[in-house]
Amino acid sequence: MRDSLVTRTDNNGLTTLTLNRPEKLNALNRDMFELLRQHVDDIAKDASVNCVVLAGAGRSFCAGHDLATVGGGEHGPGLHFEAETIDAIEALPQPTIARLQGHCLTGGLELALGCDLLVAAETALIGDTHGQWGLVPIWGMSVRLPERVGRSRAKELMFTSRRLPGQEALAIGLVDHCVPAEELDEAIASLASEILKNSDGTNRIDKALLAAATNMTREEALLHERERPFGVPGDMAERMSRAKK
Repeated sequence: MRDSLVTRTDNNGLTTLTLNRPEKLNALNRDMFELLRQHVDDIAKDASVNCVVLAGAGRSFCAGHDLATVGGGEHGPGLHFEAETIDAIEALPQPTIARLQGHCLTGGLELALGCDLLVAAETALIGDTHGQWGLVPIWGMSVRLPERVGRSRAKELMFTSRRLPGQEALAIGLVDHCVPAEELDEAIASLASEILKNSDGTNRIDKALLAAATNMTREEALLHERERPFGVPGDMAERMSRAKK
């Protein structure tokens, strides 16, 4: 039963991780985080995985941290295990896509913000509700949310606990795409297909360059890129030869 709380499916380079506690709107507890971390660590070392989708079963992506476990003082194996798991998602070498439907609130939003691209259904409700419960963010909200929407907008969302429907989230850059709920799977599949057509090596190097640049000045990042610090993709010669035919 525990092992089914987060499931993994693989299909021709695309791996989907699904939060599978739909009766609780996929509210996150210790077991879910431990399983999620195990899958993420395995995927990070898996050369056959070229794109990752993070999804939630049922009518919601994730309603956040299970408040019953917050009240009971439940934690993962380490004090910051949950936050470090989101860090590990962000650090995955493969491009990642969050599939958002229904509730995507607070800890669920922090989880989604660890992904590279966010795709939402129009009916999704997305927001930071820490303030509603007298909680404070410790999984990255105060850093990743302003990176997405800017400091002023992040302040407004955090101070008000406002929940945004998909189209409003798209308008402020909180998500990258918004589609009717019945088209969400098709949109995810189409985006993943575009990614998978590209060189996996290029995508991994692009992601590594972008991550490294966040800790550099602009001049340092430009020089760093020119030095090809991560080498070149293993399939470059093959792809170039195809182009010449």
